[in-house]
Amino acid sequence: MSATDTPKRSMRTPLGRVRNLGAAHSGTSDFWRQRITGVAMVLMMIPVIVIIVMLFGRNQAFVAQTIGSLPIAIIMLLFIFASAWHMKIGMQVVIEDYVHNEKLKLTAIMLNNFFSIAVALASTYAILKLSSGV
Repeated sequence: MSATDTPKRSMRTPLGRVRNLGAAHSGTSDFWRQRITGVAMVLMMIPVIVIIVMLFGRNQAFVAQTIGSLPIAIIMLLFIFASAWHMKIGMQVVIEDYVHNEKLKLTAIMLNNFFSIAVALASTYAILKLSSGV
């Protein structure tokens, strides 16, 4: 070995180098999904705020008619799905980082998933119920 062939130093543990895993033991998919849902929410925030402001002080029939229009219902549903997914990923990262008991961590992640799905379904039901006029 010559002077120019110095071995590369690594901050990773030997086991980490063998398994080729990072600190989170997974890839960057959650990182990118959270960024994508965040950008989607920012892009949809202006139309959602305009819709909500437009509905203030109106009666139920006007709200149902407005949300019943296909473009507005789609915007609201997309915003709900992006928000619920973003919330799920963010809370899961917090749980994975700060809950150290594996059983408690698994339980918390499962509850987080169920809660996120319940929020998305309840919000979707409300939008569909309002848009159907029933």
